[in-house]
Amino acid sequence: MRMSTKARMNRLFTNGGCLDVALDHGVCNEPGFLVGLEDMAGVVDTLIRAKPDAIQMAYGQADLLQARPEKDKPALVMRIDMGNPYNAQRHKVMWSLLQNHDEPIIGALEMDAACVVVNLFMLPDEPDLFRQCVENISKVRAACHRYGMPLMIEPLVMLPNEVRGGYQVDGNAEKIVTLVRLASEMGADIIKADPTDDPEEFHRVVEAARVPVLVRGGGKEDLKAVLAKSATLMRQGAKGMVYGRNIYQHSNPKAVVNALMAMIHQDVGGEEAWDIYNRG
Repeated sequence: MRMSTKARMNRLFTNGGCLDVALDHGVCNEPGFLVGLEDMAGVVDTLIRAKPDAIQMAYGQADLLQARPEKDKPALVMRIDMGNPYNAQRHKVMWSLLQNHDEPIIGALEMDAACVVVNLFMLPDEPDLFRQCVENISKVRAACHRYGMPLMIEPLVMLPNEVRGGYQVDGNAEKIVTLVRLASEMGADIIKADPTDDPEEFHRVVEAARVPVLVRGGGKEDLKAVLAKSATLMRQGAKGMVYGRNIYQHSNPKAVVNALMAMIHQDVGGEEAWDIYNRG
């Protein structure tokens, strides 16, 4: 690993673990994802005080974090692609594009990001969408190598739109492991992976990755259940989480961050994390 890549990885991970709070939902163009993100400056302010390891944002909002004067603020993870698979209505044409095709990581370098993140969509009967993602990653991987920028790949295996709408996650372990392996083969430095339906199988995802794996959160769920599942996934070898709606859509995001940070960095279990949350 190049020294510049390692230096940025060190900003992102604390003793090998990372809580990355995702606020990049605006690129999905889905109104329901923006509940809780109406006041982005306020959300970022709350999270800077909560002190997760990182905050994940797109270029157009990253100044809300990086313009802040605090030296100990969370690292920036920058989303550099966008697509249309998340909408409840299936589109006639499915697409995924880099936000800057010619210089895909220039915005991340400008904003002093510690990492960039790109999707790898696997949707039923959408081979062209998959091909676009592979092309995006190939282009970004080359740029990341040139400038020493860590690359986080987000492999997403999704169910048919008609099952639940909005192409919800397919938690089939075999499919997730296979796509994670592809992300690893393409040169990911970090992989953001969906949990397997059976959390006890998640070690297979970790083994396929060969790089740090952060668990993707998805939609908001009961917090006590989220903490219990997260504890299991950590025991299976995950190095942390990339959670968004399960943090920013809660009434006390700071308490949720406290609980998850204790789980990642102090090795606490689900019940103890729940107690930490309730203490605020």
